[in-house]
Amino acid sequence: MLQGKKGVIFGVANNHSLAWSIARALDSAGATLAISCQGERFVKKIEKMAAEELKARPLVLVCDVQDEQQVARLYEQIASTFGRLDFLVHSIAYAGREDLEGRFLQTSREGFRLAMEISVYSLLAVTRPAVPLMGQGGSIVTLTYLGSQRFIPNYNVMGVAKAALEAAVRYLAGELGPAGIRVNALSAGPVNTLSARGIKDFSSFLHTAAAKAPLRRNISSEEVGEAALFLLSSLSRGITGETLYVDAGYHITGA
Repeated sequence: MLQGKKGVIFGVANNHSLAWSIARALDSAGATLAISCQGERFVKKIEKMAAEELKARPLVLVCDVQDEQQVARLYEQIASTFGRLDFLVHSIAYAGREDLEGRFLQTSREGFRLAMEISVYSLLAVTRPAVPLMGQGGSIVTLTYLGSQRFIPNYNVMGVAKAALEAAVRYLAGELGPAGIRVNALSAGPVNTLSARGIKDFSSFLHTAAAKAPLRRNISSEEVGEAALFLLSSLSRGITGETLYVDAGYHITGA
């Protein structure tokens, strides 16, 4: 489905990351990948994961998305190696533990700013230099969560950030559509990742979601990867500005 296509994935931290499940799905579909990680300490880990689990060796690059110079250097490397981009995956989010454990009302000004900068503005920061490389069109996918639309206990400022992220998807889709670039969000149900375990009482919510979802189960990271593959492939060529839920139907319930 993606034979001959080239793209970059932001947000791989370990082999439990949803971004890594997406990387595996895209690699299986024939894509050529660049994978961005936050620091040098992740490079060897990702290269080892790739050697064990991917068919093709990815280009592994270091980039702190809060640093415009690092973002620029990353795209210079991609341009010189790939020449173009066909897709981009944004799987970056962060909020301080203190802002996820306490009351939302007590979110600090700095905590709010940090969550918005890393979880929302980073989508603009990595999309802006990608657009010139998508001269023949492309597809951009970011990851969100139901806490953007509903009150989810302990999700706090991250829910507000995800709501802003989904709004950013619609505005980017509107602006980039004439260039043939599609922008969508993938709203995954709870998956037992390292970042998810940072949310207080996550394990109990995982159980509740499985009990109340129409399919009566949790989703797998593989299902998230395959949904991203759909949004990044030509099969979804008529879809942009949307949020696709992959949560076993949990979002349609009144729970």
